[in-house]
Amino acid sequence: MSTTSEVAPGANLALLRKTRGISQAQLARTAGISVSLLSKIEVGDRTLTPTVAAVIGKALGIPMAEVLGKTRVVGDDEERLTALRSAVRDYDLPGRTPAEEGAVLAAVEAVREARDAARVHHVLARLPGLLRSATTYAHTENSAGAWMTLAEVYSSVYWLAARHRWMDMAELAVTRQRWAVEQQATPLGEAIAARDRAGAYLNGGDAEGGLMIVDRAIARAETALSGEDRAFAVGMLNLRGMTLAGRLEDKVEGAREAERHIASASRLADDWFSGGDANRHSMIFGPQNTTTHVLATRLDLGRPQDALDVAQNLDQVLDGLPPTRVAPSRLNVARAHLDVGNREAALASLSAAWEAAPEMARIHPMAREVFRVLASLHRRSNPELLRLSHMSGIAL
Repeated sequence: MSTTSEVAPGANLALLRKTRGISQAQLARTAGISVSLLSKIEVGDRTLTPTVAAVIGKALGIPMAEVLGKTRVVGDDEERLTALRSAVRDYDLPGRTPAEEGAVLAAVEAVREARDAARVHHVLARLPGLLRSATTYAHTENSAGAWMTLAEVYSSVYWLAARHRWMDMAELAVTRQRWAVEQQATPLGEAIAARDRAGAYLNGGDAEGGLMIVDRAIARAETALSGEDRAFAVGMLNLRGMTLAGRLEDKVEGAREAERHIASASRLADDWFSGGDANRHSMIFGPQNTTTHVLATRLDLGRPQDALDVAQNLDQVLDGLPPTRVAPSRLNVARAHLDVGNREAALASLSAAWEAAPEMARIHPMAREVFRVLASLHRRSNPELLRLSHMSGIAL
């Protein structure tokens, strides 16, 4: 795991540049950003955003995940990761011992609950054995439901890998997920698989490619599904689409694409899920999750005040959503407050993100980056920063 990093993304970028013997002026010119911005990111006066990380990755010839820094694993987690990689590799090799349906479905539900709660280590601990039993179950039953169960397990593998920036595993997981769905095709399963595949493009820094995947999947879902299933699938894909649009390098085009997906998602959420967000196969769609994605998209488009306007009733928006949605939304608000110069509000939102999902915050690149910038900007001792330093393991 020599490419892992325990430093925040901006500091990791500085290390990558210096290791390659590239000056700030050279990198800034190649990436098409200002030297001033690059300098501020490296010293901790500005956050390294996903969009800037993507263009810098292209300039350096490395994946965006490498710029942000992969998460280190140690001890038992290293062994579990090795076991998970082995189970992914054996995708077409069912076990000799039959897998009992009730046990498989119970384990899937346990992972689903742990994933929603952002209990990252619990997900990693469960997945190797579950993936093997779900593989055996799907091959033995050979039914649409069994293959959909296996596809959901691969979706959780993708989720875990993407959170850690293990992009080789993330990309392999979505390939296996698609393969599982195709054994006994279900349109909703196809839509979820496409959503995750587009996520691999997102995390790899290729927003344009991801948008192509999303638009093709939306067209397929609109013809293959009907009623609430169609609304859920298309709406969920629109959420991925607006996030990808916000990461486009051309922010004018990004805004245009984002508004298209926002309008569609908002309409479907209001028409079909006004009573509350729906959660299917660890995917969430409805008015609340749509709002959290609009917040993130406005921020990625470089409009922090618009993002804060969306977040005015954030407590109400987040009420009932799982920590996997609460923590990123709090982080986005923290980043928006930083961008408009409100450090105290940024720190409060960062603390709220840590309280909501400490395991996720510990490995989330933006959680580490916002903390780094706040620590750099604060010129005096701050008890809350000190507390977060102890929680995160990031030195002040």
